[in-house]
Amino acid sequence: MSLKNNKVKYESMVEVYYALESTTKRLEKTKTLADFFSGIDSELLPVVTIMALGRVFPVWSEEELGVGSKLLIKAIASVVGVSSDDVEDQIRDQGDIGTASEVLFKKRSQTTFFSQPLTIEMVYNNLRKIASISGNRAQSRKMSIIRELLSLSSPMEAKYITRTVLEELRVGVGEGTIRDAISVAFGVDKEILDRAHMLTNDLGWVAQVTLEEGEEGLKKISLKPGKPVKPMLAQLAKGIKESVTEMGRVFCETKYDGIRVQIHRKGQEVMVFTRRLENISNAVPDVIEYIEKSLPHQDFIVEGEIIVTKNGKPISFQYILQRIRRKYDIEKVMGEVPLTLYLFDVLYFNKPFIDAPLENRRSKLESIVNTSENKIQLSKLVKITMDNVQEAENLFTESIDKGHEGIMIKDPQAPYIPGIRGKKMLKYKAEPETLDLVVVGGSYGKGKRAHFIGSYLMALRDEDGGFQTIAHVATGLDDKTLLELSERMDKIIKHRKGGLIKVNPHIILEIAYSEIVNSPEYESGFSLRFPVVKRIRDDLSLEDIDTVARVKSIFKG
Repeated sequence: MSLKNNKVKYESMVEVYYALESTTKRLEKTKTLADFFSGIDSELLPVVTIMALGRVFPVWSEEELGVGSKLLIKAIASVVGVSSDDVEDQIRDQGDIGTASEVLFKKRSQTTFFSQPLTIEMVYNNLRKIASISGNRAQSRKMSIIRELLSLSSPMEAKYITRTVLEELRVGVGEGTIRDAISVAFGVDKEILDRAHMLTNDLGWVAQVTLEEGEEGLKKISLKPGKPVKPMLAQLAKGIKESVTEMGRVFCETKYDGIRVQIHRKGQEVMVFTRRLENISNAVPDVIEYIEKSLPHQDFIVEGEIIVTKNGKPISFQYILQRIRRKYDIEKVMGEVPLTLYLFDVLYFNKPFIDAPLENRRSKLESIVNTSENKIQLSKLVKITMDNVQEAENLFTESIDKGHEGIMIKDPQAPYIPGIRGKKMLKYKAEPETLDLVVVGGSYGKGKRAHFIGSYLMALRDEDGGFQTIAHVATGLDDKTLLELSERMDKIIKHRKGGLIKVNPHIILEIAYSEIVNSPEYESGFSLRFPVVKRIRDDLSLEDIDTVARVKSIFKG
């Protein structure tokens, strides 16, 4: 039955959620979504698309619901007619707030005498309304809207509304599956769709353009300041000479150990996005001040790395994470954690530049950046051919001596390719190779670490959007970090048996290792020798973690 031109019941969205949650097969998920999308009209399609991801706003939006689990628990308790403690007990028993809500709503003693069916539009608009509430009695007013939605909900609707409020939908669908579903639903080339998404990171809008204008409309989509672009990604270089031999001519740059950022100017507004596309502008007013002084007041998108230095040397990546997570007393820490910005690329300056060769983009960047402001600089770069490879070796040694990670090796003829890890951009580091993996389980330690989760079960992403285990890691973290991670994991536990736990995939760690070997012990068929936690990667999303396919390619050599 077509859902076009109707007030679509939220119940139909819930049926899709349930079908998605009931299978681990990506093709089945794709078909379920494609069938649903094809029956939705153009006006509602952007809403349905973003809600299929369990969100109300794009990841790069500054808007957020601002509803924590405590407030949501109070709202559930109020509607169901139980205490907050009862709700928390049920969450512990069921493993997540959504399933707990479903169980409680089946038993609820208070029912609405005159009820009306929830529509997708009603749920979406009310959740968006929550984000706009601030000031006096904000929490009370937010809870009132949540209670109104829940009071009209069936048990299954309550399950997914509560999960959506916390952005923990848990149906095993990421952006890749959504893109595939749009492609199938409207019969458009996946690569054209992929590029449009990479350039906008707004799947709702991309879906609407696909429905209304097809492939021709998608081809017209280009960069727009204010909408962040997926970053171009680097592969590991086997060696400096090998890379120069392969490319013939390269740009070598210092690889800084910081937070990669994309900075947009749109009119009078300057915005700073992380590689996860999160808007951190409010946390880095000093960086925005540098940009205001050092770049023209014209629309642009530039890319760079923020680092923290002390006594002339960069300090731990974790200090930067702590800084950008802060929402209060930012001015106080600006002096304690001073930031330096190194710019290395320009993607837009009054017009898109991503299809231009890197050497043209670098020339443009050099022409528009004033580096007299000491806290903003261009990345250190040398131009290399086979005749002067030693200069690349020298830059590598200099970068390591100054406390940086190593060097980047880039093809000067390459365009900017959003979201793709290719051979046009390589990284060469002194440290052991690393993988970005997600924690899916763990076990408690012994002795003085008995209250910490001391060993972490790590997993890769597979082609179906699921996760396959590859290693246990138990070294590399101090007691303070172990405590922080244990507290974070306690909130995402879905199963506990003795000292062993399974958790929802959420926390990403960078793992250094000496070698990848075959192993039947883990789901991926591989394991890591001597794995060590290098750092917590809160700057990455689940879509950014390493894949089974990548490990296979590294293993084959």
